[in-house]
Amino acid sequence: MLKQMEIDGQAIEKLKRAFAYKLFFQQGSLPISASLNDYYLAVSYTLRDRMQALFINTVAAMAEKKSRIVCYLSAEFLLGPHLLNNLINLGLYDAFARATRETGLDLQQIIEHEEEPGLGNGGLGRLAACYLDSMATLEIPAIGYGIRYEFGMFDQAFEQGWQKELSDRWLLPGNPWEFKKSDLAVEVGFGGQTATFADQEGRVHVCWTPSSVVKGIPYDTPIPGYRVNTVNILRLWSAEAPKSFDFDDFNVGDYFGSVAEKIQAENITKVLYPNDQPFQGKVLRLRQQYFFVSASLQDMVRLHRMQYGNLDDFHQHFAVQLNDTHPAIAVPELMRLLVDVHGYEWDRAWSITSGTFAYTNHTLLPEALETWSVDLLGQLLPRHLEIILEINRRFLDSVRSQYPDDEDLIRRVSIIDEKGERWVRMAHLACIGSHKINGVAALHTELLKQHTLADFHRLWPEKLVNVTNGVTPRRWMALSNPGLTELIASAIGEQWITDLHRLHELEPLANGPAFRERWQAIKHDNKIRLARILRERTGIVLDPASLFDVQVKRIHEYKRQHLNLLHIITLYNRLKRDPGLDLTPRSFIFGGKAAPGYFMAKLIIKLINSVAEAVNNDPDIDGRLRVAFFPDFNVKNAHAIYPAADLSEQISTAGKEASGTGNMKFAMNGALTIGTLDGANVEIREQVGPENFFLFGMRVDEVEALWAAGYRPRSIYEANEELRAAIDLIADGRFSGGDRQMFRPLIDSLLEHDPFLVLADYQAYLDCQQQVGAMFRNQEQWCRMSILNVSRMGLFSSDRSIAEYCEKIWQVQRSPVALKWERLPSQGIVFPKRPATPRF
Repeated sequence: MLKQMEIDGQAIEKLKRAFAYKLFFQQGSLPISASLNDYYLAVSYTLRDRMQALFINTVAAMAEKKSRIVCYLSAEFLLGPHLLNNLINLGLYDAFARATRETGLDLQQIIEHEEEPGLGNGGLGRLAACYLDSMATLEIPAIGYGIRYEFGMFDQAFEQGWQKELSDRWLLPGNPWEFKKSDLAVEVGFGGQTATFADQEGRVHVCWTPSSVVKGIPYDTPIPGYRVNTVNILRLWSAEAPKSFDFDDFNVGDYFGSVAEKIQAENITKVLYPNDQPFQGKVLRLRQQYFFVSASLQDMVRLHRMQYGNLDDFHQHFAVQLNDTHPAIAVPELMRLLVDVHGYEWDRAWSITSGTFAYTNHTLLPEALETWSVDLLGQLLPRHLEIILEINRRFLDSVRSQYPDDEDLIRRVSIIDEKGERWVRMAHLACIGSHKINGVAALHTELLKQHTLADFHRLWPEKLVNVTNGVTPRRWMALSNPGLTELIASAIGEQWITDLHRLHELEPLANGPAFRERWQAIKHDNKIRLARILRERTGIVLDPASLFDVQVKRIHEYKRQHLNLLHIITLYNRLKRDPGLDLTPRSFIFGGKAAPGYFMAKLIIKLINSVAEAVNNDPDIDGRLRVAFFPDFNVKNAHAIYPAADLSEQISTAGKEASGTGNMKFAMNGALTIGTLDGANVEIREQVGPENFFLFGMRVDEVEALWAAGYRPRSIYEANEELRAAIDLIADGRFSGGDRQMFRPLIDSLLEHDPFLVLADYQAYLDCQQQVGAMFRNQEQWCRMSILNVSRMGLFSSDRSIAEYCEKIWQVQRSPVALKWERLPSQGIVFPKRPATPRF
């Protein structure tokens, strides 16, 4: 077991009394009538109390040291459950396990009860969560800013194989980890109009009068680092109406009107990512983005002015990272605050603004680069549109001065896309308003330079840098894979948990039979655990001795879950033709959610479940192939999935995935990767060695050449007998009860367009999977490759990523926290009438 904080018997008794105190006074319950949720809250509040000294000291240190604070703006923070993570980071797991056991409680059962905060969709939000953990662990002063969605990412269920979205009521059991700070509320305006006037000195000013105002209420969640004194802040904003009830409307019988303002305001933070296909969905999404950005910047301005009086050096004390384009409206908002509210001249305000922001680009897909209609932005944020147009005018003037005869360049780099309906290109706004732009994998950054952001790289060759993504080993190894963590710690010590490069010390052990045997036993136990969970939730029985072939991630055509399916159907066809075929037994495990409005992704989910039903119930297959879809993939469920995988499917079309982080989590837990040279796969393969990576598929340059030559997917279908048989089996209704139309859109897309080159990579994928099956039969060699994968994953810690952000972008130093307050202040302390330092 990892070393824990020294806790004597007296301390254990204090913990037990604390449980009882919280249960009685906070939950209003007695043991005889307490529910499991009561016990979970009592234990969690007890742990939170023990974080408070660290939390308060960290906040005090931020104010006193006047060090630069990183502010991470993200529309998503996919944190995962807190209790076990906090116990591990604080070194208190053993103490709480003993105290609960002696109280008659089961700590593991309490941990499993915790509801996941579904405040993110996938990789973007989980990356933000990993970065918060690493910033705290590296003792970097930081505040995460986002939205406290009342309903998070939907819970996923299946109805006749189709995805069904259920509301995620994550707050229903209570959230013991947050602190509501109503006195730090801010006001955020929408709509209205602007007016220009001149002051007594002849200076022109603009006044924005919003037509509606909402209040932003901050909720703070402590984020503890691993075995350090630093506990940083995640500040999430909830929207409320300034006036929640109108008595005049109520008294005349207009009961809906009396609460209409409250409903409209609260809708802003009601749900994560509302469907933005209808116009009202677009309006709500833009309102969400501006709401949390404005509230966050107002909060930073308040903190800075309380400490320094003015905003002259705001950019020297706050490093604000835009996590993708969702917070890009922060650029004109900070300009508005500086110019309109605090009276700065434009040039000085622009210097402060561009010195404050840095922008992370997360996508190469043109359709994923966010744009807003000029008309919509003008209606909702009229002053911001004026500022954007002025930013664009000045920027284009500077470009024309450099390239006076290149009007095509002007059109390409303009913030406003003038083709047809005019659109505001938020990625362009973020690039222009930031002092640094970063990609998230070496290949991704090069493709940004060559294609997506090529013009901006031409203008500012020093501005675009790479910071390859990483994941935290605390959650994705120590928490989710305790067996492997203990084995590694027993072999090389525990320093690797905060210095992942130390894992290279495992390399010599890959040749040791005894170590490999223990390694394999842990993997087998993890597979048994996952098989049990899947049986409980789906009724599908998996053989832990089979190859666990896993693809869990957001369902999207570019991630090519349908390529995986074509392989399964091909193996199915082979077994149907020859039931005696010698085939490596496999369990194919899928997981992931499709966006509610993404029809093709939902159709892929339906096909996965339909293929699973056919394969799992066919006596000719005799259990040699099994297919299962793990419902409701999220952080909590991922804890069981990553440690159990033998093979990690990272098969996106080359040039489409920015980075990926699931590929890192799988490899850290001993899974071997089958993948293309896409995203961070390139760097993973370089690190673990080509001999320990199953590579297939076209490279980026080959993809481009194929499109340039005129790609005809139907010709591949016609020439490849096994591919034709697999597609025909779908088209003939084998997996749809004879309905030939159900999967017709998917078939037509593959045969007529195949935008992600599924058919082009099909044969290479099959050939590579043949190598995988053969290698898995040599368990000694497979285990050796697994150990080497883990031992060479040091580059992919989020600690390394954050250290690079600090050096390349933020210019922030480690700032250890000294403990000045270790317990409640003594009686008789005199509190000042006003705080001498900013209130966080």
